Amino acid sequence: MFDLSGQPWIGQYPASVPPTYDYPHHHLAKFLEDSAARHGDHPALYFMGRTVTYRSLLESARRFANGLLGLGVRKGDRVAVMLPNCPQAVIAYYGTLLIGGVVVMTNPLYMPRELEYQLNDADAKLIVTLDLLCERVQGVMPATGLGHLVVTSLADYLPFPKNVLYGLKLRKDGQKPDIVYGERVLSFSRLLKTSSPEAVDVQVDAGSDLALIQYTGGTTGRPKGVMLTHLNLVANTIQSRLWAYRTKEAQEKYLAALPFFHVFGMTVLMNQSVYLAGTLLLIPRFRVEDVLKTIHKCRPTVFPGAPTMYISLINHPDIRRYDLSSIEFCISGAAPLPHEVQERFESLTGGKLIEGYGLTEASPVTHANNIWEARKLGSIGIPFPDTEARIVDPQSGEEVPQGQIGELVVRGPQVMAGYWKRPDETAKVLKDGWLSTGDMARMDEDGYFFILDRRKDLIIAGGYNIYPREVEEVLFEHPDVEEAVVAGVSDPYRGETVKAFIVLKQGAAADEESLKRWCKERLAVYKVPKIFEFRESFPKTMVGKVLRRRLIEEGQEPPGKDKDQGA
Repeated sequence: MFDLSGQPWIGQYPASVPPTYDYPHHHLAKFLEDSAARHGDHPALYFMGRTVTYRSLLESARRFANGLLGLGVRKGDRVAVMLPNCPQAVIAYYGTLLIGGVVVMTNPLYMPRELEYQLNDADAKLIVTLDLLCERVQGVMPATGLGHLVVTSLADYLPFPKNVLYGLKLRKDGQKPDIVYGERVLSFSRLLKTSSPEAVDVQVDAGSDLALIQYTGGTTGRPKGVMLTHLNLVANTIQSRLWAYRTKEAQEKYLAALPFFHVFGMTVLMNQSVYLAGTLLLIPRFRVEDVLKTIHKCRPTVFPGAPTMYISLINHPDIRRYDLSSIEFCISGAAPLPHEVQERFESLTGGKLIEGYGLTEASPVTHANNIWEARKLGSIGIPFPDTEARIVDPQSGEEVPQGQIGELVVRGPQVMAGYWKRPDETAKVLKDGWLSTGDMARMDEDGYFFILDRRKDLIIAGGYNIYPREVEEVLFEHPDVEEAVVAGVSDPYRGETVKAFIVLKQGAAADEESLKRWCKERLAVYKVPKIFEFRESFPKTMVGKVLRRRLIEEGQEPPGKDKDQGA
């Protein structure tokens, strides 16, 4: 790897964490094979009362892999997985990897236009999704290259009588989907039953073969597919394990409330737990009551999450009724962690809550605070083993003196291979292995890093990346909208929330509710603006470019203030 001996953060490493490690160049799915070999009868998954052992999970993944081969899916082909946290998501993920396929994790909240774009951009051959989402996916199939749609239901892995009651409730609520199976629309459970459980022997080059194309919201243009190799994800999983050095094989329980379709949840939960033969307590949808009950009953030891999750828990009126003492540590990511949230959560649980940092392009984790040793509040911590980090001048790329502000750039075995089908975009952010993060930061004398601002206008709301241009394009399509600017504004719960500034066409009558409905039909719910401000005009440069920052600042000024006076 790299010579890190002179870096100030090395002195902050716990004695049990090695600064460097020899990462195995093997198939990502070997984590599952190894854990099943050593701990076959140990619970791998717990889903609403049903337990799946490692032996059973591996058999199901092999059946799915052989099912894919029977459908003509081969090494390098892309398979989309559009599922919440449920056993089928884990089976499809590792089953795809076993044949050398490339997983494309797809957000179940995506609306047709978003889904169609991603499936076409990735050239996905097959998608796995829920029966409740089947109609949406079938609607875009003619416009994509999808050959097959594999459909499952949450009821498939619920224990009796929950599986029966689930179906009855859907029918009562008029939500029971009427699915017509055929040559291209297949049943997930039937595919597993009719496929071989034999091992699949597909060799991969861990350093160059892709395991995942993970789409990330940029700040301009459409989402880009981040190409992550088997080695990228193997390395980041092991780096995370080295950092949490007190975790014990086949003894940890991971509260899986972060969605696996988010790269943070995929690495620090799914891959991490499987690597360590832990038990994943699957939460298909984050509801505060459900999470509190799961912690109280199932006694998880590790709970990675986003700040909004911890905020929800500590502000629950009945928090004292639940025993949260099993939690030993939590790593918070995806958004800044407020100091008061960190302190209150630790006092309630007795466990540790630390802030980390990463980005999809780095699999995703690059920095974290020490879990059990000294840490610095407000800091993202120090770089992971084998991870280099520098603060550079955004224009020249030259490293700035310690303590000064610049752009954070990182290098390590977890850094992506590049953007899918976008060599020009790759060249902009990857230079000699160094990844430009786009975040402004500083490093102190001890090697701790502090994020100060984003160079661009990415909105992070509740852990989700939202880029303004996509939302603006939807608003511009509305017949009453003349101009639209979207920006992130501070929100005590979500970190940021989406605000839309609107200039209506002359004589138009659109209001906030009609524009929200318009957006909800075309965007995932977390991208829909929560706040609308209608204006007669926008502040602009001489060439007509909207001054976004000034617009946001004006939108935050108290009502009635004379903007021209500036007082």
